[in-house]
Amino acid sequence: MTTTPKPPFDVEPLPSRINQLPSAVDQRIGRRMLVWAAMAAAFALIVLLVTDVLAADAVRRPGDKDIAARLTWLAADTRDQTITFMDAPLGALPKDFVSALTGQGKPGHWEVVEDKTTDGGKVLAQLDPDRTDYRFPLAIFEPTAPANVEVTVRFKAVSGKVDQAGGVAVRLTDPNNYYLARANALEDNVNFYRVVGGKRQQITGAKMKVIAGEWHSLTLRARGSEFTVLFDGKQMLITKDERFSAPGKVALWTKADSVTHFDRIEIKTLP
Repeated sequence: MTTTPKPPFDVEPLPSRINQLPSAVDQRIGRRMLVWAAMAAAFALIVLLVTDVLAADAVRRPGDKDIAARLTWLAADTRDQTITFMDAPLGALPKDFVSALTGQGKPGHWEVVEDKTTDGGKVLAQLDPDRTDYRFPLAIFEPTAPANVEVTVRFKAVSGKVDQAGGVAVRLTDPNNYYLARANALEDNVNFYRVVGGKRQQITGAKMKVIAGEWHSLTLRARGSEFTVLFDGKQMLITKDERFSAPGKVALWTKADSVTHFDRIEIKTLP
């Protein structure tokens, strides 16, 4: 009788082997899991890169170490802007401006009025003649500007018995804390101040003829701790101060009973 030799190992029947292969559904699930894993890895890489950028920014900007300050810097409007009032409605504050006050006395009365001596025919004016000496009305432009910024305003001192002044503020965090450049037609000078807790502190100044009833330009350039002030395009002051380093708002400024017209604000981001 002939016998078939037994193989040296057990051979599992082919149908059983086929049943052990992954199904099409299992293969699709596997592919999806690979895609999800790749997406998770990519998200983790993005988070790591953003963290590194914020850390590098904190090193570059030692005054902005807390999260809120860094978020303010990231939210700052870094576009160059020129603001005029020719299309603003008469008799009210224009869009994106709010009135505020440093010091004492009545709040400022800011509104758009007609002025035929300017190309646009309209200006933003402070009209309240309250003679309180330590009174500084502000018209604050609400969008946040970068810390490194150059702001030029065109202004005309119209009247005032106590003062005939116009100014521009930068790095303003509230009505009591900011840097200020201002020109005064009664005193014939251009000064630079820091305002801390509502207290105005002069840092430097220079004598300069400021003619009432005529248009002048006033520029305040802030880059790091260095500040430059120009009057009618001429450099007047250059100084350093480290009190405020974070981004802030830009504002128009007057003093006491000054009735002052502003017809243009130019905001330029600096490197």
